[in-house]
Amino acid sequence: MYVKIKFGIFILLILISFFINILGLMHLVPIYITSPILFLSLLLFIHSLGNRNRFRGFKSMK
Repeated sequence: MYVKIKFGIFILLILISFFINILGLMHLVPIYITSPILFLSLLLFIHSLGNRNRFRGFKSMK
């Protein structure tokens, strides 16, 4: 349940930042502000996809 909500939030964040980047390409918003926002949203999305099912090792019995 939580994974689906997190996935939906990241997709919504990417769509919003893509729209803002389109406004930047039309010179309505500075492009040097919109490009890092789009990059960070894509980076967070890809990081969350790769970090889901990672083996974290065995716990020591100390």
